[in-house]
Amino acid sequence: MSAPFPTEARAVIIGGGVVGCSVAYHLAKQGWQDVVLLERKQLTCGTTWHAAGLIAQLRATHNMTRLAKYSQELYGSLEAETGVATGFKRCGSITVALTDERMEELRRGASMARVFGVEIEEISPDEARQRHPMLNTDGVVGAVYLPKDGQGDPANIALALAKGARLNGAKVFENTKVTEVLRANGRVTGVSTDKGDIAADYVVNCAGMWACELGRMAGVNVPLHACEHFYIVTESIPDLPRDLPVLRVPDECAYYKEDAGKLLLGAFEPNAKPWGMDGIPEDFCFDQLPEDFDHFAPVLEAAVARIPAFETTGIHTFFNGPESFTPDDRYLLGEAPELKNFYVAAGFNSVGIQSAGGAGQALAEWMEAGEPPYDLWDVDIRRMQPFQSNRTYLYQRSTETLGLLYADHFPYRQFETARGVRTSPFHDRLASAGACFGEVAGWERPNWFLPDTARKAGEMAEYRYSWKRQNWFDFARDEHLAVRTGCGVFDMTSFGKIKVLGADAESVLQRICGNDVAVPAGKIVYTQFLNGAGGIEADVTVTRLSETEYFIVTPAATLVRDLAWLNKHIPDEARCVAVDVTASEAVLCVMGPNARRILQPLTPQSLANDDFPFGTAQTIEFGMGCVRAHRVTYVGELGWELYVPTDMALHVYDALMEAGDEKGLKLCGLHVLDSCRIEKAFRHYGHDISSEDQVLEAGLGFAAKVDKPAGRFGDFIGRDAILRKKQVGLTKRLLQFQLQDSEPLVYHNEPILRDGRISGYLTSGNYGHFLGSAIGLGYVACDPDEKPADVLGSTYEIEVAGQRFAATASLKPLYDPKAERVRTA
Repeated sequence: MSAPFPTEARAVIIGGGVVGCSVAYHLAKQGWQDVVLLERKQLTCGTTWHAAGLIAQLRATHNMTRLAKYSQELYGSLEAETGVATGFKRCGSITVALTDERMEELRRGASMARVFGVEIEEISPDEARQRHPMLNTDGVVGAVYLPKDGQGDPANIALALAKGARLNGAKVFENTKVTEVLRANGRVTGVSTDKGDIAADYVVNCAGMWACELGRMAGVNVPLHACEHFYIVTESIPDLPRDLPVLRVPDECAYYKEDAGKLLLGAFEPNAKPWGMDGIPEDFCFDQLPEDFDHFAPVLEAAVARIPAFETTGIHTFFNGPESFTPDDRYLLGEAPELKNFYVAAGFNSVGIQSAGGAGQALAEWMEAGEPPYDLWDVDIRRMQPFQSNRTYLYQRSTETLGLLYADHFPYRQFETARGVRTSPFHDRLASAGACFGEVAGWERPNWFLPDTARKAGEMAEYRYSWKRQNWFDFARDEHLAVRTGCGVFDMTSFGKIKVLGADAESVLQRICGNDVAVPAGKIVYTQFLNGAGGIEADVTVTRLSETEYFIVTPAATLVRDLAWLNKHIPDEARCVAVDVTASEAVLCVMGPNARRILQPLTPQSLANDDFPFGTAQTIEFGMGCVRAHRVTYVGELGWELYVPTDMALHVYDALMEAGDEKGLKLCGLHVLDSCRIEKAFRHYGHDISSEDQVLEAGLGFAAKVDKPAGRFGDFIGRDAILRKKQVGLTKRLLQFQLQDSEPLVYHNEPILRDGRISGYLTSGNYGHFLGSAIGLGYVACDPDEKPADVLGSTYEIEVAGQRFAATASLKPLYDPKAERVRTA
């Protein structure tokens, strides 16, 4: 007898693919009662059933790798737990490179893998052929081998998770369509279905390629779009080894795996075919999409040369099925910022099987604790911008994202599609001046400028990517040195800008901020928002504008996250609101030792140190307009950030550039903002600091005032954790490193070796044009009783693409350690 349909539940999970089954499994294993999973048709009938089932360990970051490794461990144990065979086997994987640039990428990935505890070895073309006898190694430069990678049966993995969930008390209902997400007072309250309503404390959107539409139903932004994904399966191949490693040839957009005595060839081609623009058919269930042999032909042609057996073996199956892709090729996980207790796990970009186990576990722990169990910013849904659910935008971007899975993952690589959505008022002026734009959070931002001489010689302001020095390297050096020795100007209109207003604004921010914001109007405070463990949730400046008004500046990429954090922690009884005012002001940052000399003639207000000290803001006249000038810096030089009403922006820009023309003012891009900040050891949120990096270990204890008085809403969040950490000591420290060799380049995730042993990895890196070599920041493991001098007394090396380079380590900024250029210039 089937179970009666429930009318209430603690959690309702929508979607019966592998991800939804994993969330149900982990919530039930966690001890949650009344977990209900709803599937519109049958379990696995959307995307899971036709997935290729590749299960790799190594991902782009430490925590993503951690989740993938957990997935493997889980799938290996599910059969014993549930009696359902998952088909999981560790057959290993080989990735081959056909170019030197790809080999550089693989070597850098191998270095990263060793930090993350993933077994990997670089192998020669001959060794690759020995491990994969079907492989033709013509043109192969080299390869890497990961012995613990594997593959499994996607549908059975999902069914095993569903059975495991049932065994632990969860209920699963197929053929049940959700027709409405119920809401009240900013939180989810349940769902309506074609079988009745279910009141629920939590709702989880695991609806796969339907997740975007389900999000719209709930008033939640879930940007993803389905694309057609092709693979073929050959006829049986006599004597084909069943333990053949998975083979990836990304330079030919192809992957191969053994499949029951046959070979499966799949592709991530550079020009994908979006699908479902007019909605997904109501009766979609285990459906296939029409064949498009012409589209797949270039991949198959290369495959015939790469695996000669394809030339003499027939095709058993030509398959085309939809999979969902997000705008940045990273999946969506976490609580939606628009609706309390509405969680999302969707948009897995063809890595759903290898990600589902870890993602389900992480989300279940997130729901239990109310915050992520560790740093999940890579996939946190709060990184998405409201406009990104626009259907036209998603259609255009999805033509590119599928192919990027196997494209060269060059540093600084920019998306080419769905561009030009958000621009500053200065955009056209900057474009005319030779700007090469990058995109962050939809904003078009100048990353570097092509000089007049190069433009006159016929060069274009566009990237030529490489792992070595790219075509803009020398242009960036000139910009960098201009900031250090003269003056540069940056368009930072993309800064996230939040106003916190109300009679209780000070009390609220004293609770949320680690630093003391009970300051006079006009004072700027550098601070973090901390979580209960003392981890860093946001890295911002807070400027007091009046008794009841504060102005918060945050990176463009974290605006949605930071605004959500504020709203979550403003008490219901507080007379206080937080408002996004990003679009109301453009921003020009004028930075360098000559900044005052350039700016002073444009304003009657004195910019002298005594009249306009560091860390303060004033509204000043500028040309014929008015700006609010903030004396702060992210490059380590004298400078001001000019916040300009958008209607006056072009006037202020033109006045500034005219005045600066004869004084050497230079337009500078975001790459130089980063190279200057890393010389000064300024932290970058999302790389150097995150929710799991304790503020003391990040070297930012000066911005956490444990002695500030408790306010109306209590001590600041994280204060107790900081006091405990001071008692028990630090187990890691963030250091700055300078390579002693001026040639290598570092980006992030390069291993740090302390006295010959891996002790951490670089969290960010760039070239220090003034200091003369590559600079990186990274955490180094240490004993709680180790003194700073002991940590610095070790010998350090940085591993770059398998080679080790000696490095100088410092706890203080290598550039201007006393900040004299910033404060007293």
